[in-house]
Amino acid sequence: AQLIAQSIGQAFSVAYQEFLRANGINPEDLSQKEYSDLLNTQDMYNDDLIHFSKSENCKDVFIEKQKGEILGVVIVESGWGSILPTVIIANMMHGGPAEKSGKLNIGDQIMSINGTSLVGLPLSTCQSIIKGLKNQSRVKLNIVRCPPVTTVLIRRPDLRYQLGFSVQNGIICSLMRGGIAERGGVRVGHRIIEINGQSVVATPHEKIVHILSNAVGEIHMKTMPAAMYRLLTAQEQPVYI
Repeated sequence: AQLIAQSIGQAFSVAYQEFLRANGINPEDLSQKEYSDLLNTQDMYNDDLIHFSKSENCKDVFIEKQKGEILGVVIVESGWGSILPTVIIANMMHGGPAEKSGKLNIGDQIMSINGTSLVGLPLSTCQSIIKGLKNQSRVKLNIVRCPPVTTVLIRRPDLRYQLGFSVQNGIICSLMRGGIAERGGVRVGHRIIEINGQSVVATPHEKIVHILSNAVGEIHMKTMPAAMYRLLTAQEQPVYI
């Protein structure tokens, strides 16, 4: 067990040093211990914690519909980095059962359907479960009321501390496990909407990278699942289930 622990520790150390080098930082300028010490002083900030901790946001919702009628929603993944990875309502069909009920909002996270938990399930499995409701006339959803936009707060003392995530065309595509970005609520698969109060929706990739690379102190961001963003901006047509 001791040898396994040592091997894991050595592997993490090597991976961490390679991560720094790949991002143009000399590992000698910032030790693994310094980074770990910083993490130990930081509280975790996650938008989910705020919404999940309020009992009024967690509720059971009953949707009435005709047998043979679809629920009328589009769902997307909440994104890797969520406290409870599940699916989010990204769109609702006009005049469909979900919209007509007036009980659901875009951004709501679905925890379970008719007692079946969706937490941790692949998107395709969750879609199949919802499609299987077609012949039912009453559906029970356990949801957590969340806004469609996620708030992120990264605390970066100075430029030596790598943010720990990568961006491509405004979309977060990778995240360093246990880094300051994950601790600040960054999620893979999310589109960055705003950085420190400045909209970056129409900002070129190179400028977004420049803004993030040079940001220190408290870095405030607003993000949303990229798939939801494409639906809301009519870049994709919704396929309702």
